[in-house]
Amino acid sequence: MVFSSCKQGIKKEEVEVIETSRVEHLPYYKDASFTPHWITPNSEEEKQFHKIPDFELVNQLGDTITHDTFEDKIYITDFFFTSCPGICMKMTSNMLKLQEEFQNENDILFLSHSVTPSIDSVAVLKKYADKNAILNTKWHLVTGDKTEIYYLGRNQYFVENDLGIPKDINDFLHTENFLLIDKNKHIRGIYNGLNRASLAQLVIDIRRLKKEL
Repeated sequence: MVFSSCKQGIKKEEVEVIETSRVEHLPYYKDASFTPHWITPNSEEEKQFHKIPDFELVNQLGDTITHDTFEDKIYITDFFFTSCPGICMKMTSNMLKLQEEFQNENDILFLSHSVTPSIDSVAVLKKYADKNAILNTKWHLVTGDKTEIYYLGRNQYFVENDLGIPKDINDFLHTENFLLIDKNKHIRGIYNGLNRASLAQLVIDIRRLKKEL
């Protein structure tokens, strides 16, 4: 049962309905429309498909985090800020449930980008991680150059839902979405980080992705 150790876990019936509705392989995504592309894994087409580019950020331990940190890893990513009074607290709570679900699986990691990097220093992120029982080897909270973080969020992860609305660095990036990234740095799913059914789907999709690659 998904999230079996959590008091408000996902009901077995919900998971069974979700499992029966899935196809053999997860789709691939390459732009903000999130139009699914049904590509055969490990094919030549897949190799040419959109990938998350390299980046260089710093986590709550002061360690440099790059593309190589996630080599041969599946990871779940989101965008947050430690002083958020609203949705971020619930997102963190739900990501913690995912951390618990996959804490013993070394090929699953988590990556949360601060959208207020000038405020969320390494020390602030470390305090937040300690307060929320975040496993430092499992879940990277990252800060760094704001331009790079916003570029990644909007132009590579396509994390916002407001398709077609022009944004620049002065427009605040704030979204409840979680994204699933495979071992080849492809986007394989987008999920509402506040919604229990969406989280159940994410767990199912992670399991399916582990079998695929």
